[in-house]
Amino acid sequence: MGLNVTEKIISNHLTEGEMTTGQPVALRIDQTLTQDATGTMAYLEFESIGIDRVKTDLSVSYVDHNLLQSDFRNADDHRFLQSIAARYGIYFSRPGNGICHQVHIERFAVPGKTLLGSDSHTPTAGGCGMLAMGAGGLDVAMAMAGEPFHLVMPAVIGVRLTGSLQPWVSAKDVILELLRQLSVKGGVGCVMEYFGPGVETLSVTDRGAIANLGTELGATGTVFPSDEVTRQFLESQKRSDDWQLLTADDDASYARIIELNLSELEPMIACPSSPDNVVKVREVQGRPVSQVIIGSCANSSYRDIATAAAAIENRQIAETLSFEINPGSRQVLENADIQGALRHLIHAGARIHQCGCLGCIGMGQAPATGTISLRTFTRNFPGRSGTKDDQVYLCSPETAIASAVKGVITDPRDLGEAPAVTMPDQYLVNDNGIIPPPENGSDIEIIRGPNIKPLPEFEPLPEDLEATVALKVEDNITTDHIMPAGSKILPLRSNVPAISRYVFSAIDPDFPDRAQKLGSVIIVGGENYGQGSSREHAALAPRYLGVRAKLVKSFARIHKANLINFGIVPMTFEDPADYDRITPGEKLVIPGIRAAILSGADTVTVKSPSGDTFQAKLDLSERDRFILAAGSLLNWVKAKITS
Repeated sequence: MGLNVTEKIISNHLTEGEMTTGQPVALRIDQTLTQDATGTMAYLEFESIGIDRVKTDLSVSYVDHNLLQSDFRNADDHRFLQSIAARYGIYFSRPGNGICHQVHIERFAVPGKTLLGSDSHTPTAGGCGMLAMGAGGLDVAMAMAGEPFHLVMPAVIGVRLTGSLQPWVSAKDVILELLRQLSVKGGVGCVMEYFGPGVETLSVTDRGAIANLGTELGATGTVFPSDEVTRQFLESQKRSDDWQLLTADDDASYARIIELNLSELEPMIACPSSPDNVVKVREVQGRPVSQVIIGSCANSSYRDIATAAAAIENRQIAETLSFEINPGSRQVLENADIQGALRHLIHAGARIHQCGCLGCIGMGQAPATGTISLRTFTRNFPGRSGTKDDQVYLCSPETAIASAVKGVITDPRDLGEAPAVTMPDQYLVNDNGIIPPPENGSDIEIIRGPNIKPLPEFEPLPEDLEATVALKVEDNITTDHIMPAGSKILPLRSNVPAISRYVFSAIDPDFPDRAQKLGSVIIVGGENYGQGSSREHAALAPRYLGVRAKLVKSFARIHKANLINFGIVPMTFEDPADYDRITPGEKLVIPGIRAAILSGADTVTVKSPSGDTFQAKLDLSERDRFILAAGSLLNWVKAKITS
């Protein structure tokens, strides 16, 4: 039996386990990336491991999230990141150089390689034939130290593309349609792999846009083949030596195959407040809009900006809204300038922002109260924009620009003939915003501002666990619910005691004080708990507050891994109906939990104050069990190093 592309990459990087779906495997990691909202903590963790230089082929530290410098904290973190990159052999992408995923696919993505990033949208690089995965910062720190990345062998879902996109329909509509079909849980435990004749009609940045939102399906990653289109893209980036042909074998198999005819797709839109609340644009057409933003790691490429510029040439934006552009990189900005695209956008009334994530993670660009904001972003979770009770819709650049012109949600096909946009044969490449590390950085001083605090130390798992249910939540709780982002909170990422004051603040502002008073805490939740961002602070900060276990109906992959890394026991109900039996404030007892975990037990008995018992499942690898017993991944690794 032949191999698909995902299996080929995994087989070339497998260090432990066998390629059997659902079984633990470990993969050698070629490249890592961090961004500044997660990177400061990741590098503090890397430092604590105690090695002298990163052991990957390439590691890059990007500054793209915390770009608003309203006080010293973000600027201090940026200096820390630049100095630690030079010290340990890491490339540094400066503030304003661009969004990590856009810059990485331009300058560093290599077909057939593995990439691990401390950002959930790292799978964007799958558009260039990589197996790229998001993870918590501690997992990325371990990869930089030369440790393999541990995960469960994913099932590979094949998406067979036929036909070609019609005018005014683009790659964003492809992934929105899949989100409509599959939901935010449809890709959990899977890699999405695209194949078929329709693939060759999509550019690498089109593929990257699709791979990017594969994260919103809950997928481990998204993989496209490396073909002639990939070769042409790398050549346009003056990186033709990085290309290799990488396609699925003719007799490759998939866990399931989804057929998608690109020719039949229409403009799609995700309504508030979930990326899978998708309908055709025509179904919501006419709703008034106050803000339109084109940007984010999903849709800020040259193609996206040039399309918007061509569509708005000789037009003006509606006087009732703010139209904003967040270019994905300096390369996008410079090439858009060369081609005259910026002139068209500025003349039409667009606000041009710096190259970065910005409003996508609540770093500015909050919409007005009670109004609709159309964004080409990745997520529209409630309040993520910075405005309570926001109404954020996710759409393609084509739908965004049409709506900016009309002032209401508009099917872009109503604008008439679609603009013709051609990709440059050769991009203007300017790497001045990327600082390579010196050959030897051992003498470089690491600069630490006053907001950068030491890592907390965590005690091992006790023999018996007694914990109070401090909070009970419903299905689809996101990491935004657990640990919010935004301009107020993101600058605290390097200060665990300070940022812990905001844990569950959107749900229960009193949670931090209550948790610390209780001492040992358990959280109870529903399905798909922890979906969304890879932010490890959604595990680290609760652990600091005393959370020792989470008992839910099901977990999102990255969050579950982060919980294990910080010594929080992830358990699921053996009978989901037991969820209804638990009352907030009661104390649950799990006798012998440490022995059960170390012995390989699949379940533990949970006792309630009334004397009733029920079973909770432990879906853990042998390595997971050692980490939980030690109290954290760092504890376990340090013990191995010193033993």
